[in-house]
Amino acid sequence: MLLTLANKFVQTIDMITELLGKAVAWLTLLMVLLTFSIVVLRYGFNLGWIGMQESVLYFHGLVFMLGAAYTLKHDGHVRVDIFYQKYSHKQKALLNLFGSIMLLLPVCIFIFFISVNYVMSSWQIMESSPEAGGLPLVYLNKSLILLLAITLSLQGLAEITRNLLILFQDLPNTKNTAGAK
Repeated sequence: MLLTLANKFVQTIDMITELLGKAVAWLTLLMVLLTFSIVVLRYGFNLGWIGMQESVLYFHGLVFMLGAAYTLKHDGHVRVDIFYQKYSHKQKALLNLFGSIMLLLPVCIFIFFISVNYVMSSWQIMESSPEAGGLPLVYLNKSLILLLAITLSLQGLAEITRNLLILFQDLPNTKNTAGAK
């Protein structure tokens, strides 16, 4: 029963992360098209708008902050694979478990708590761009910091659970419920 609940938890978080990753992929395409449009308008027609240029920065923030959990799920973060590549499946799970508990979650918790006042003060004043013609949504952009910490923490918890399932999958009276990465 506990293994079933753990598996369901991992599947739910993975599904949310996948949906977010697909949304980010489309945002990346929009960001590229917007950047192309800015270049064509500026150098082809001598036109430019600060708000349009700032929107590319907002898209960058969305892509990188919301794409971090997706990257973690797909094991796409930078890693030194000198030893890791030779480890067994269980050794990798143990190392990933240790890294998630000792590094990932503490960093996410730190980022969240260190950023709360920064983001809240931005919301209180409804912070907008200091540039004339800039976007009046700086407070939303700063909120991505908190969303990064939340989504990365949730995926980190799913990874911890997945690695625990891998480590305990060979116990008697249990099924192989862990999904391999």
